[in-house]
Amino acid sequence: MKERLARLKAIKKLIKNYRIESQEALLQYLEKDGFTVTQATLSRDLKLLKVGKVSDGHNGYYYTLPGDDERKESEKSYIQDFLRGYISIDWAGNLVVVKTFSGHSDSVALAIDNLNIDDVLGTIAGRDNTVFVAIREGTTGEEFLTQMKEKIPELEA
Repeated sequence: MKERLARLKAIKKLIKNYRIESQEALLQYLEKDGFTVTQATLSRDLKLLKVGKVSDGHNGYYYTLPGDDERKESEKSYIQDFLRGYISIDWAGNLVVVKTFSGHSDSVALAIDNLNIDDVLGTIAGRDNTVFVAIREGTTGEEFLTQMKEKIPELEA
């Protein structure tokens, strides 16, 4: 996970400092910085960072990061999705179970993924009303809940 966080930080730095027009170019910059990344992983990273492409005003496009306002607005949307869909949170070991209202498991899992909590390794949305959250070894359910409450102060669990 540390490599992933370092890679995400490197991607943001590269996009801020260079005009990058393609994933291939970004992969080359990352390789120079010591990261070995597949195109599929880079695509997921760009999606997670909400990287977009903007026109240069001529006939080309380059990558750009969302502004703080966009990021805050997007996070508000995920928080609303989470609050709208969850019923309860419980855990055992490094597995957290979030019960949801029927049909809300996908949106609750997506919200958790996009709140970018460092100790969350990933989520699996059940078919209808359950989300499984894998948390980092050594992280407790209480710590996960504390991190969630930092992102969502109105969360009641």
